[in-house]
Amino acid sequence: MEINLLQFIILGLAAFRLTRLLVFDKITEFLRNPFFTEVIEENDQGEIEVYYVPKETPIKRFFGELLSCYWCTGIWSSTALVLLNYFYPDISAPIVMILAIAGFASILETIVQNWLQK
Repeated sequence: MEINLLQFIILGLAAFRLTRLLVFDKITEFLRNPFFTEVIEENDQGEIEVYYVPKETPIKRFFGELLSCYWCTGIWSSTALVLLNYFYPDISAPIVMILAIAGFASILETIVQNWLQK
């Protein structure tokens, strides 16, 4: 399997965006909820803090740990995208491109927001 530099960058951006989508974005919260227990605590300053703890059953704990770890989810996201790209390139092309463009846009947005705050 050969991947040129452009494909590598596109797959990298797509994996970045898919990982953030699964681990952090509100739109996929419904996927994470079955694997976490929400713990609400009040800190010393009286502010409410919310923590998400993986559930105790073995399967739910496994997926809870996976979805709470950006690095772990990144490996599985990358693996899924590379395999999809390798075995089903016609199906994966638009999915990978959309994720890559969204990933690139989010990086640009972060740069612009940091630049505007200076």
